[in-house]
Amino acid sequence: MTQQAFWNRMADRYAAQPVADETAYQTKLAATRRLLRPDMELFEFGCGTGSTALIHAANVKHIRAVDFSERMIEIAKGKADQAGTKNVAFEVGSIENVDLAPESLDMVLGMSILHLLKNKEAAIAKVFRALKPGGYFITSTACLADMMPLIRYLAPLGNRLGLLPHLDVMTQPQLRSTMEAAGFAVEHEWLPNRKAAVFMIARKPV
Repeated sequence: MTQQAFWNRMADRYAAQPVADETAYQTKLAATRRLLRPDMELFEFGCGTGSTALIHAANVKHIRAVDFSERMIEIAKGKADQAGTKNVAFEVGSIENVDLAPESLDMVLGMSILHLLKNKEAAIAKVFRALKPGGYFITSTACLADMMPLIRYLAPLGNRLGLLPHLDVMTQPQLRSTMEAAGFAVEHEWLPNRKAAVFMIARKPV
């Protein structure tokens, strides 16, 4: 099963599930909101069913949000229509195949996505190029090697059998090092608990 097929199949169930840790989610939203301005251009990759983009839409000029699951984007567009939100453009795509003009974005969101990429280094480098000097890269990433040490042995088997999406099994220090190697300064790093995703605010130097 392809990654796209996996997430298309999961989309409706994903959309119906409540947020696993609402308090942590609201904390991440608030930390992001403090950085937003009405003139900002945002890009989100791996946007899922669009909840985060739609929450932030009222505080920025425009958001372009992509996901490689057609069903996820279909649900996101339905949410935007229902809410009457006009400044978010949802489209099918991935960080690997979208065109991003150099130094054109004020902020990029990558929530719950870096651990699902086959080449997170290339994705982070692409984000760095697309951000304006001083722009922010906001992420929330499951560092699976810290959360579930045995997953490093199970993930390759699950990937080969098509039972799991691709999983990048990394530690929190490895994630931070990858961000810094791309040129980012990690300004904020928060782990709500040992089993939670790591929230990072990284900034492109001015």
